[in-house]
Amino acid sequence: MSVPALKDATASVDEIKKKEEHAFFDIGVDRTDLGRPDSLRFNILTWVLDERYDKAIEELKDFLERPSEYPNFQSKITRFINHSIDLIYAIKAKRSFPGINSLTRAKQQELREKFKEHFRELQYVLKVVEKVHGDLRVQDVRSTIYVVRALWFSAVAIILLAFWLEMVHGLAKTGYVVFDDAFGRVANWLAEAIGF
Repeated sequence: MSVPALKDATASVDEIKKKEEHAFFDIGVDRTDLGRPDSLRFNILTWVLDERYDKAIEELKDFLERPSEYPNFQSKITRFINHSIDLIYAIKAKRSFPGINSLTRAKQQELREKFKEHFRELQYVLKVVEKVHGDLRVQDVRSTIYVVRALWFSAVAIILLAFWLEMVHGLAKTGYVVFDDAFGRVANWLAEAIGF
């Protein structure tokens, strides 16, 4: 019976150490600062805060390898994703530093500040990736607008050209025949009225 009690005591000690360590590295991030709940930034930062580093790195690698609807998206974000992976490894190293309690207060504070710095930098780099994606989306929308506008102007130009050609070759010839006949009738009537 003493063995289960010993396991419970060991489990509670491990749980207390985990809570102390989590409080030690608590950076006071509000969940709203992590981005939209379905975004890459939110997922990565949440996994890093929950110490699920492998899941975060795997998600970043999958995001990089996933085909994009924008042709140059991967070339623009590759260095940012690689830097994010390096930052996650740095955060993992700072957070799982062996013997952190045996360090002096100054060294612990320095380690905590480095952790916060790496986390903020990771947050910034992921915002840059989102910005690159947003910029490419805006560029795509603009180019679509240019294409639609060009098609609209072409259609209007074709309609105006068709109307002009119809006026010149169809209605203009008919109008000339009608005007010539009317002028001839008026001239004949005037000549008869005068007596020629």
